Parts: sequence; C-alpha cells; structure tokens
Amino acid sequence: MSHEGTVTAITAKRLTLALCAAGVIGGAVGAIAVEHNNATAAAAAVAATPAPVAAAPAPVAGNPVGVALPDFTQIVSHNGPAVVNIRVVGTTKVSQRQMPQFDEDDPFFEFFRRFQPQQPRGGNGRGELVYGAGSGFIVSPDGVILTNAHVVRDADEVTVKLQDRREYRAKVLGTDPKTDVAVLKIDAKNLPVVPLGNTRNLQVGEWVLAIGSPYGLESTVTAGVVSAKGRNIDQNGVQFIQTDVAVNPGNSGGPLFNTRGEVVGINSQIFSQTGGYQGLSFAIPIDVAVRIKDQILATGKVQHAKLGVGLQDVGQGFADAFKLQSPDGALVSNVERGSAADKAGLKAGDVIRKVNGQPLITGGDLSAIVSVAKPGDKLALEVWRDGKVVQLNATLGNAKDKPDPVSRDNLAGNDDGAKLGLALRPLDPSERSQSGIASGLVVEDAGGAAAVAGVQPGDVLLAVNGRPVSSVGQVREVVKKSAKSVALLVQRGDDKIFIPVPIG
Repeated sequence: MSHEGTVTAITAKRLTLALCAAGVIGGAVGAIAVEHNNATAAAAAVAATPAPVAAAPAPVAGNPVGVALPDFTQIVSHNGPAVVNIRVVGTTKVSQRQMPQFDEDDPFFEFFRRFQPQQPRGGNGRGELVYGAGSGFIVSPDGVILTNAHVVRDADEVTVKLQDRREYRAKVLGTDPKTDVAVLKIDAKNLPVVPLGNTRNLQVGEWVLAIGSPYGLESTVTAGVVSAKGRNIDQNGVQFIQTDVAVNPGNSGGPLFNTRGEVVGINSQIFSQTGGYQGLSFAIPIDVAVRIKDQILATGKVQHAKLGVGLQDVGQGFADAFKLQSPDGALVSNVERGSAADKAGLKAGDVIRKVNGQPLITGGDLSAIVSVAKPGDKLALEVWRDGKVVQLNATLGNAKDKPDPVSRDNLAGNDDGAKLGLALRPLDPSERSQSGIASGLVVEDAGGAAAVAGVQPGDVLLAVNGRPVSSVGQVREVVKKSAKSVALLVQRGDDKIFIPVPIG
C-alpha cells in the first residue's frame, strides 16, 4: 500500500511524478529534520504584514507598485481545527515490498534507514502490515471528510486525528481513482468545517496556503502562489492547479486555501527528483472534488461521462492546414464507433472550437469539461469542418460503456510524396486483412519535412486535412490546395494521430 515513490518519467532529465501523500512503508513517520523550505515558508507566512493591502504613498514614476504580503494567521486560527491527520493500516505481500533506493549521500537515506523497520529476509508471500499517512479536511459538521483516493487506497483501517488530538476510526464512503478524490466519515457531531470556494475566480499569482502533515508533522503551514491553472499532467482529464507551495509526502489530501480562507483545491501531487518538494505542486480543483463528493454521498459510487473521441491540441501547423485564424480548439483524431461523438456526427479532422458556448483553447479544456459532467449531460458543439462552422449536439455516454468494434472502413491515406519527403505505396490485400484498414498508403520511407514532423516508415497514411484519401493523386490534390502546411492522419500501431507537416 505504499504510495510514496510512485514516479513517472517526464523529461530527459527524468523528473518524476510522485504522489505526495503516500505513507512511508512499514512504519510510522517519526521526528525528522524537515527541509528548510517548509520552515521558512511557514515562518514567512506568519510574519507577513496584514492583508488587504494598506494604503501606500504614490509610487515613483517608473517603479512598480509595492504590494503588502498577506497575513495568514486568521486563516490558520479559524480553519486549522478542521484540517485532520489521516493514518492508514493495510497489508501487502513481503515479496512486493522494496525499500526506496537512495545513495548514502542522499539526505533521504538516513531518514529511511532510521524510520523504516528492517525488511524481512526472503519473500514467502505472507501478508505484512504496512502504514501510510496523509491529510484531509472536514466539510460537514457530522464528520464528512475529503482527502485523496491514493491516501486510503488498499487501507484496512483508517484513523482520523483532529487538531485537538481526538481520534476516530473512519469509514471510507467511496473513492474515485480517476480524479484521486475520496470521501470519509467519522462518527462525530458539531465538528469545525472549512468553507469551500471555487476555482473559477482563482487567479495566477494569487497567494494560497496549505495546511497538512508532511512527514507526519501535523498542522504544518506552508504558503506560496498559484503558478498556473488548467495543468493536464495525466490522462484523466483533471485540470490541476499548479502552485509553488511547499508540499511533501504527508500533505496529500490536505486543503489549499485562498486569502479569503476558502478551500480552492486538494493538494495531490508533486514533481520531484528526490520525492521531496521542488517548487512544483499540484492540487485538484475543489469544484471537481465537490462533484465527486456529492455523487458518493448520494449513490455511494461515481459515474463519469464519455464523449468517445481522441483529441490533440491545435498548433500553428494545424491552424494553417485547416485554415483557422488562430491555433485554438480540440482537434479530433479519432472517433469511437457507437460513442456519443459518433452519434453526434463528429469526424476525424473536426476541430471543436466551443462547448456550450465556452471557447476551447486546447484539447485538455474539452477533457476537463467532460471529466466533471455526468452521463446523459448534453453538449452543444461548435465545430470547424472543411472551412465552415458546423453545429452539433452530443449526449454524453458512460465511461464504463465498452466501445463498439472498431470500424476502419473508408479510411485511407496519401501524400504528394516528393513535396513532403514521403515514399508511399498502397496497402496490399494481406496488410489490409491483418490491420483491419480497408485502404491506405504505407509510408515506406520518410524524409524532409515529413520526417522532421514525426512521420515514420511503417505508418499508414489515412487522411490529409481531414479528407480520407486512397491514392497518391488524392494526396497531391489536397497538398496543392494547401498554402503552408497539411495535417496528416496516420495509423501507428493501434493509435491514430494527426501530424502537421509544413509544405512551404
């Protein structure tokens, strides 16, 4: 049940994505010299001058206006008692447990040597108790608590400790791994609660405050600013709030407050090379968490909606190819047969510009809308197709619905060859039979602009600028009508992707 150390490589330098709360395997987190930035961030917040900004003399011409730092003491005093420490106990097989590997010079080496019990020798498969820790916050006086799903994952026993040191056994009412939200319940009344805000009015650069239990140090306060909004850092459609608040293992599930003392997010993840804070922290928007909570309290489960499309962002190359005035929108690269998108009439090559009147900047914007919707919700889609605006309406399906068998009929691909740097040939009958593609052009060699753009030998070209093609002549026809670039739809393995290729 160890969540700490879960990592995903994201750059050439192998930055890793770590779930920030996951408890330390096999032992309670004890006293530790916590990183300097936690202490300094908390001290800076306490010592800051009061907000709102006090009147100041007129600024000297050419100099920036001075801004007073916020005073978080009232937020901590009023809302701190509603932030809880969560301890979990579960079981795992001995053979599955591994101590994190650290160099002896790494500051975390001594921590794990001192605070992780000796690992049993051998792996006989017997169950062993493991421990974890995280944070949470009370949202109802009768004991409803929000936290991260990964904090209580695989837990056999969950204990909630209040700031006044009272402890309660908690029941997990429900979890949603997709959004990483969990709802707990303790048997208590008249508990302090946190006020809930929203993320619509949250601004980049705004001060925010985290309260939690990093490394088991309860009621730790750290502060920072909102670094960005709408970060898509996984495939689940959640648009995270990025901050530079010091968040460390044990902070997961804890609240992120704005300067009005309202919870605007649940601290969930960090980017790190060591497992510790490095200035990139991510919180689940409270709007998403509340929708999940309401579903769990009403039905005990969570249902997610599905549109049934593969999406890409619209870069300048695609904008030129599709004759868009700006590189905004969600480019449809694939439509799942029998899905809500298919029934609505969406096609590969469509660019969705608006949903329910709301403009889309990236494909992630559409994913975020669908992620908080329910099956049966309706979407009004404004689509750019063949140089014209098309209005479509979709009724969202259920994410658990299995797609109909994939139909690859009427898919084909082609290119001008020499102009784009591609050597193409039609699929032979055996290739069509094995791949399930009715027609298309195999990329035998890629060079020039196409190779630079990412086209690879073995790709099957299906369409150009959204137009299915089945001969080199069709490709030449489309390319000749394009001024700056073309969008090639290619099949690579089981995936279909659009690749913009400049032709100027």
